[in-house]
Amino acid sequence: MALYKYSQYLVVSQHESFDSIHGPGAIAPYSGIYRCEGCGYEIASITGAPLPPQNHHTHLISQGAIRWRMVVYAQHKT
Repeated sequence: MALYKYSQYLVVSQHESFDSIHGPGAIAPYSGIYRCEGCGYEIASITGAPLPPQNHHTHLISQGAIRWRMVVYAQHKT
């Protein structure tokens, strides 16, 4: 689970981008922290970079396939 110390730097969002599930090797649509739905492993990725491949980490059969969900969006000033 992603941790933080200073709550003033995070805002709750209901944006639909947090609902999308991405397969291994999919291109990250946003920069941020992604969490594996099966085991909870977390990684940081940047927009346009591939998410880790299937062989990045192993799962028990009960954990299912590796599936990535964005849990923290890294907002950039434009």
